[in-house]
Amino acid sequence: MSLKIWIDADAAPRDVKELVFRAAKRLQVETVLVANQRLQAPPGNPMITAVRVDGGADVADRYIVEHASPGDLVVTQDVPLAALLVPQGIAVIDPRGVEHTSETIGERLSVRDFMEQARFAGVVTGGPPPYDAKARQLFAATLDRVLTRLRR
Repeated sequence: MSLKIWIDADAAPRDVKELVFRAAKRLQVETVLVANQRLQAPPGNPMITAVRVDGGADVADRYIVEHASPGDLVVTQDVPLAALLVPQGIAVIDPRGVEHTSETIGERLSVRDFMEQARFAGVVTGGPPPYDAKARQLFAATLDRVLTRLRR
């Protein structure tokens, strides 16, 4: 079994992709970008491939669920996707450096569903804070920690 990193690439910030690309090259870890738009794998980094899936709701998510294996790492901000992966023994971190675990995913999913219902009911909930240097730093630290654990 060899570790693979999967990136739910449609919504991943460029900084997140660049951090993963560098780690993949340094550690020689195969990395797959999955998106419903055409993506360019970075030149000169044979560890990175890109998969384009058909457009439509959750098509990229389904692809990741069907292809990721226990011991892999998925980078996504999609909490329902994380909720499908975590029970399978797949590590999941979001672009802000939060690792989803079997202990936390239920609550995160409940909060996400509550906020979605509030928005649907017309409550203005605001969006996430801007992706900044602090978020990038937290993601880099979590990525390093999780990859170290998964490579043992």
